[in-house]
Amino acid sequence: MKINVQSVNFNADQKLITFIESRLNKLEKHFGKIINANVYLKVQKTSEPENKITEILLSVPGDEIIVKKITKKFEEGVDEGVSAMKRCLKKKKEKLKTYA
Repeated sequence: MKINVQSVNFNADQKLITFIESRLNKLEKHFGKIINANVYLKVQKTSEPENKITEILLSVPGDEIIVKKITKKFEEGVDEGVSAMKRCLKKKKEKLKTYA
């Protein structure tokens, strides 16, 4: 799976990118046909402590799955996003099994 990480208005450090890649690579255990993943990291300019936006877009054959999380830390957003993706991919896999 090809993983593309984009950070808007700031530079993500290599540690964060490695963290994102390791978490997303685990999704292939649940659904092996993932084409690519795009991760968008944004910081909202607000006084709220939860101002980090993490968007994950997965391309799978015939579909795209998008998850958006707003959290205090990007790592938290990635973890929450990946667990939401797992649920979506499991549902998709079950649907494919029933149609096969």
